[in-house]
Amino acid sequence: MTLSRRHFCGLLGATSALGFCGGCAVNPATGKQDMILVGSGQEKSIGLREHPKILSQFGGAYDDHRLSGYVASIGGRLAAATETPGLGFTFTLLNSPVVNAFALPGGYIYITRGLMALAQDEAELAGVLGHEIGHVVARHSAQRMSQTLLAQLGVGLLGAVAGGPSSQLAGGVAGLYLKSYSRDQEFEADTLGVRYMNRVGYDADAMASFLQGLRANTKLEAKIEGRPPGETDAFDIGATHPRTLERVQRAVASARAAAPRRGGRQRGKDAYLDSINGMLFGDGPEQGYILGRRFAHPTQRFDFTVPQGFRLRNSPNRIVASSARDNAKILFDATPKPYRGAMTSYLANVWARGARLRQVEAIKINGFSAATGWVQGRGTLGKGGTGPLIFRLVAIRFDARTVFRFLFAASPSAMPSVATAFQRVTYSFRRLTPAQVAELKPRRIRVAVVGDGDTAARFSQRMAVDSFQRERFDVLNGLFDGARLIPGGRVKLVVRKR
Repeated sequence: MTLSRRHFCGLLGATSALGFCGGCAVNPATGKQDMILVGSGQEKSIGLREHPKILSQFGGAYDDHRLSGYVASIGGRLAAATETPGLGFTFTLLNSPVVNAFALPGGYIYITRGLMALAQDEAELAGVLGHEIGHVVARHSAQRMSQTLLAQLGVGLLGAVAGGPSSQLAGGVAGLYLKSYSRDQEFEADTLGVRYMNRVGYDADAMASFLQGLRANTKLEAKIEGRPPGETDAFDIGATHPRTLERVQRAVASARAAAPRRGGRQRGKDAYLDSINGMLFGDGPEQGYILGRRFAHPTQRFDFTVPQGFRLRNSPNRIVASSARDNAKILFDATPKPYRGAMTSYLANVWARGARLRQVEAIKINGFSAATGWVQGRGTLGKGGTGPLIFRLVAIRFDARTVFRFLFAASPSAMPSVATAFQRVTYSFRRLTPAQVAELKPRRIRVAVVGDGDTAARFSQRMAVDSFQRERFDVLNGLFDGARLIPGGRVKLVVRKR
C-alpha cells in the first residue's frame, strides 16, 4: 500500500500521542515540507548524548583555545546568517589528523585539524562549515532517523512506537555521520552553504576550490597506501560526503542566482595562515607517531618496528601494517579491559575463546610477560577475496592495567616466509626510556614566506614526511595545474619541532 503525503501527515498526527514529535512542516530554509518524526528538542538531546562518543573516537577536542575560537567565530557568523539563527550550534575542532567534517543532530558540528591543514584560506573553511550548517538547517540527520523509524513502522506500528523515538534510536546515532548523504542532500547542503557564505561576504568559489584540493589529497593518500585512486577511507570526508566538482559548481551558481552576494568576496588567506601556524600535523603525542617502519608512542612509552615492505597506518582504535607483496597484515591494539591472570590464560579464555588455539606458550619479550599461539581461520587481506588464513596471536602484559596485542595474519602459503619477520616484530616491542621519549617530537604546520628564487622543489626538501615530499607540498598548498610560487607569498610546510 502506498501512502500519499497527506495520508502520511495524518498518520503522524494519529501517532503523536504515542511519543512522536516533529511531523510535517515547511522548512524555512529549503521551502520544503519535511516529513520528520523527530522533534528539534529530541535532536538536541540526541546530539548532546552522542557528543562524548564523537570526542572519544576522534581524539577529543584539539587543545588550542585560540584556534578553536577562530573556528567557532566563523561558524557563528555563518549560523547567524541562516533562517533559524536561534537554533543553537556547537562547533568543535577535533584533535584528529584525518580530513573530515560532519554534523550531528541538534547543531553539533565537527571539523578536524587534518581538514584545517588541507584548506587554503578562511573562505574554504567557511565553505566546509557552511555545508555542515546546511545539513543541520535542512534537518538531513532527522530525515535519516525518521527513515529508520518508518522502517520500524512498516514492521508494526504499535511495536515500533512503544518506547518512543528516542529509545528506538539509542546507541545508533554516533554512526550516522559515517553514512553517505544522498546526492540531493549534498546538493541542498552546498546550496544552503553558499547562500550563507554570500550573506557573510565570503567568496563562494572557495567551496569548489576546497573540493579540488580534497580530491587531490584523496588521490595522493590512495597512491601512498597502495589503494585504488578512487577509494576513500571510511573516516575520510570523501566517504561521508559524495560530492562532485560539477555539482558543487552548480550549487554555487544556483545560490548566487537566487540571492546575489552581499559585500565583497573575502578569502582571508593571511588570517587563516596566521591561525594555523604551529598547529599539529598528522598524529599527535596521544596517538603515537609513524616514523617510517617504526611506530613510537611517547605518551604510553613503547615502540616497535615492522618489516621492510610493510606500510604502517594509525587508525583510531588500532595500528595496522600491511604488505601487498607478502599478502600479510599486522594488527596492534590494546585489550579493552584489564586482565589479571596469566597471558596464556588470556589467549585461551578471552581473546581466542571458542577457537582451536594451537601451540600456546608463555614467552618473555624484553622483560614483559607474554604468550603466543596460532589458529586457523578465514578472512580478507587484500584484493584476493576471502580465503583461509593463519593467525598468530601475541599478548603482552605491559603493566597492571594494560595488555597489548599483536595479531599477525597471512595465507597458509605465505606464513612460512613471513614467520621470522613476524617474530622480529614481536621482539622489537620495548618500553621507551625517558630520554627516548624526549627525542620524539610532533610535526607541526609552519608558515614560510616565499623569497626570490624559492621553488616548490626547494621547499619540499624541508617537508618532515617520509615520502612523496614534493607531492605532499603541492597538495598542502593547493598547487595544481602547473601553479607556481609567487615571491612574497606564503606557504605551509610540515616541520618536526625540536
